[in-house]
Amino acid sequence: MADSAGIQQGSPAIGASGLVPAAPGAGGTEGSGAAGGSARIAVKKAQLRSSPRPKKLEKLGVYSSCKAEGACKCNGWKSQNPPPTPPRTDQQSSTVNLQEPCRSCSHTLGDHVTHLENVSEEEMNRLLGIVLDVEYLYTCVHKEEDADTKQVYFSLFKLLRKSILQMGKPTLEAQESPPFEKPSIEQGVNNFVQYKFSHLPSKERQTIMELAKMFLNQINYWQLETPSQRRQRVPNDDAAGYKANYTRWLCYCNVPQFCDSLPRYETTQIFGRTLLRSVFTVMRKQLLEQARQEKDKLPPEKRTLILTHFPKHSFISAPPVARPLYYSTSPVSVDPSTCGSVSPARKTASVLEPNPVGEKRKPSEPLPYEENKRPRVVGDIPMELINEVMATITDPAAIPETSLLSAHSARDEAARLEERRGVIEFHVIGNSLNQKPNKRILMWLVGLQNVFSHQLPRMPKEYITRLVFDPKHKTLSLIKDGRVIGGICFRMFPSQGFTEIVFCAVTSNEQVKGYGTHLMNHLKEYHIKHEILNFLTYADEYAIGYFKKQGFSKDIKVPKAKYVGYIKDYEGATLMGCELNPSIPYTEFSVIIKKQKEIIKKLIERKQAQIRKVYPGLSCFKEGVRQIPIESIPGIRRKEMKDPDQLYSTLKTILQHVKSHPNGWPFMEPVKKTEAPGYYQVIRFPMDLKTMSERLKSRYYTTRKLFMADMQRIFTNCREYNPPESEYYKCANLLEKFFYTKIKEAGLIEK
Repeated sequence: MADSAGIQQGSPAIGASGLVPAAPGAGGTEGSGAAGGSARIAVKKAQLRSSPRPKKLEKLGVYSSCKAEGACKCNGWKSQNPPPTPPRTDQQSSTVNLQEPCRSCSHTLGDHVTHLENVSEEEMNRLLGIVLDVEYLYTCVHKEEDADTKQVYFSLFKLLRKSILQMGKPTLEAQESPPFEKPSIEQGVNNFVQYKFSHLPSKERQTIMELAKMFLNQINYWQLETPSQRRQRVPNDDAAGYKANYTRWLCYCNVPQFCDSLPRYETTQIFGRTLLRSVFTVMRKQLLEQARQEKDKLPPEKRTLILTHFPKHSFISAPPVARPLYYSTSPVSVDPSTCGSVSPARKTASVLEPNPVGEKRKPSEPLPYEENKRPRVVGDIPMELINEVMATITDPAAIPETSLLSAHSARDEAARLEERRGVIEFHVIGNSLNQKPNKRILMWLVGLQNVFSHQLPRMPKEYITRLVFDPKHKTLSLIKDGRVIGGICFRMFPSQGFTEIVFCAVTSNEQVKGYGTHLMNHLKEYHIKHEILNFLTYADEYAIGYFKKQGFSKDIKVPKAKYVGYIKDYEGATLMGCELNPSIPYTEFSVIIKKQKEIIKKLIERKQAQIRKVYPGLSCFKEGVRQIPIESIPGIRRKEMKDPDQLYSTLKTILQHVKSHPNGWPFMEPVKKTEAPGYYQVIRFPMDLKTMSERLKSRYYTTRKLFMADMQRIFTNCREYNPPESEYYKCANLLEKFFYTKIKEAGLIEK
């Protein structure tokens, strides 16, 4: 989505001089000087790579360690007669030769390049590219005034020098590697556009997509302000977090634009919400100001996009999926370095679900209809009919009474109704070493310890107590009448992408009420909110059946390297896993399925009512007719023409009539990309009269239904892509009526 957008752009990584990077807080505007500087570096590299091999050796020898006998420790050749001032990087260095001695170790330059004599040209050219990047960064270090930026340049300078000495590939050593946050800015913007604008007509949706592309492109070439500049502008901001992101941006996005020996990433693909929030306000202000100043240079549609449609708040602040999320607490922070390997060997068949620490979960609410809008799919049942059926289903009088204990009711239906009435509550709780102890939470933890001890008699009580009160573990507790009746104890491993379910149980006298299923559904939604989409657990023989019902399987989706050493392998238990789907509202899933079943049932009843239509009796026999074709009897389903030649002739005649119709001109040939930009992104299955003619000649249409389906696709595609007021839309409607008239005249469908 981050393709080139409408605003003119270059690479702002280099300043107007083309030599030194622009001040990182310069504002993110692009200019020809930046692109020219980057181009000059590329030209210099090309010139150096085309030089004679001795010249290349002389250049590389300056940065190579001495290989003379005697274990010389000199790590770079230095001229005996250096110039009084360092030469500019855009000028050729003073002439040297391989026999000239080094002023550091007295060995010749040739002794510094003996290891390069048999190196291939490709490897030689790669090292020369690193050499020019080293020289460029050396200049940057001496001309940069900002301390944080200078430190990053110097670190990259040392990294590249080391790569030349070791003839290795430059690799940035960091605790984290890209991407640094999920979802990325690009994914967040895509999700936002789909979530907010997917219901719009195609042209309006295309407009928003163009704006999103422009926005992402600007971020990829945006010049971040330095941490010191940001501290002056926003003194109360998270300085440490911004500095970390700024350093990553320099190393992975900014510097690699002109030092191509370093791997380069797009800003929008490796950063997420945190970076976007820190730059959005300033970037929006400057972009709008720039657009106003240059509005005469911008095309009218691009100017309108920026000045009228640009959002006031961060794109990525909207929910990534069209479903409600009910947890408001921040994710539990777990230090991977302290992750233990403990894991229980056995679980009981009764299970529970988690919630924010000490915070009551809000009952699930159905999504408003407006938030459920989605693009229509060809062949869908008309929305008017769905709404009509929905109206009858939402009417309580129209819904048949079903017992909560019947075979057709969901397992968690009774528990869900109790939660809505406030009979039961769900809370995610845990012990803490940093906060003041909460008496109620401590009482609940003691209650959970008792529940797990009674329901898991084979687990040592000391072990249960240690894990329940371990600050690294959390427990989704089920509260009824103020006391704990069940829970799920779990430990989150965010860095590994999974959560281990440790204990799960419901007290004996409260089982078989759907509490276990409802608990697990709450646990799933809690983890979707915290972007952890995999569960792992060791289940004993009594619990395997329960976990299977909750979507767990012995087919583990998490790579083994992710969980080995984090959870304990238990003898006599089975490792099971569950992969979550972030688009499913698990606590309301059974309600949605039930409603869908009711809709389908009503639609089937309506269809059956149409099929069971009673036709009047035949009167032709009273008038002396002895026999009639069976196909002419009303209500008898027509058979396809058995004679393929007859079918071919009939379809050919109909197609000829359609092609010669005054409203057939827009559909004669396939749509050209140049005439309708984005057409093939909107229309997945294009069709036209020329293609139909070719299919007819090849005898593709063996039945009338195939022929009618292709023709109908032409009209449906046209109405999908074009607005109702357009000429194409009207042509499709008129031609469709004409086509069905001809089909009826040919006897292919009933009149």
